[in-house]
Amino acid sequence: MDREAKNTVLIFGGTGNLGTYMVKASIKLGHPTFVFARPLTPQSTINKINLHKEFQSSGVTIIQGELKEHEKIVAVLRQVDIVISVLPFPQIPDQIHIIEAIKVAGNIKLLSEFACKISCKLRGSYKEFPQKRFLPSEFGVEEDRLSFLPPFEACLEKKRKIRRAVEASGIPYTYVSANCFGAYFLNYLLRPHEQHEDVTIYGSGEAKAPFTYEEDIANYTIRVANDPRTCNKIVIYKMQKNILSQIELISLWEKKTGKYFKKVHVPEEELVKLTETLPFPDNVRASVLHGLFVKGDLVTYELGENDLEASSLYPDYKYTTVDQLLDVFLVDPPKPALATF
Repeated sequence: MDREAKNTVLIFGGTGNLGTYMVKASIKLGHPTFVFARPLTPQSTINKINLHKEFQSSGVTIIQGELKEHEKIVAVLRQVDIVISVLPFPQIPDQIHIIEAIKVAGNIKLLSEFACKISCKLRGSYKEFPQKRFLPSEFGVEEDRLSFLPPFEACLEKKRKIRRAVEASGIPYTYVSANCFGAYFLNYLLRPHEQHEDVTIYGSGEAKAPFTYEEDIANYTIRVANDPRTCNKIVIYKMQKNILSQIELISLWEKKTGKYFKKVHVPEEELVKLTETLPFPDNVRASVLHGLFVKGDLVTYELGENDLEASSLYPDYKYTTVDQLLDVFLVDPPKPALATF
């Protein structure tokens, strides 16, 4: 028997931006991996079709379906141990379908010590058996202890409702707060794909924010999802080397590129006004910029006794520092993305 038997992982949203990293991390760490994705159609892009082929060639089982196909989801759930949702903001409320299916499938639940031992024996693994669980689509700010201007706050309230639904169901869970997606925000703030002489600074530029490269978010998350210590806990991704202000970030970029950029400041009051006057979803993005880079909300709270920090949990994992990620941006910058709300 295989003494290193791995939990089977099911990922919803696995063909999206962060989801692609998540699937690759699951494969890299040796987990049998399922992806539940919307069906390919004649209108599907070449990139999406090629991604399906790439996953399948790596041994991923792709289930094409919609979130309302209850029986199909239940059937898939009964084959897996860990469920990770990486669905985008517009589909956050739809996770209620996943929760209901998990309840019906009945196998994603807390295991007693005796059940753990039996499972270990059956699977041929003699290590501590990780509890099964569900990771809803989080990965951004820690919404239960932060509040933002109304446009973004309305989005976060949808996430809070899903958290409360998970807890009410009794399904074992882990919540992940990864804070600022590294490649996403470096692209947004520095615009490496453009020829430009200026950079925009929101507020004074002195407020700090924690950045985490998407590849590290994925690699940490697969570890977190299989770790008995993180069951029914919140895990924060807040690596000290990656907590920088906009001014520090721009200074690093200037040193690496040998260019000096004109700094164009957007005052706080102007950004607040934009959250009130811009159409949706631009008002949400203005609200995000205000909370993250003007108020510095992501570094204003201390970790509580039930919180866990990723780099402390896995000190042997060498995460990508912002300095190292900027080196990647110099050579082959990741493609810019724009979050949907």
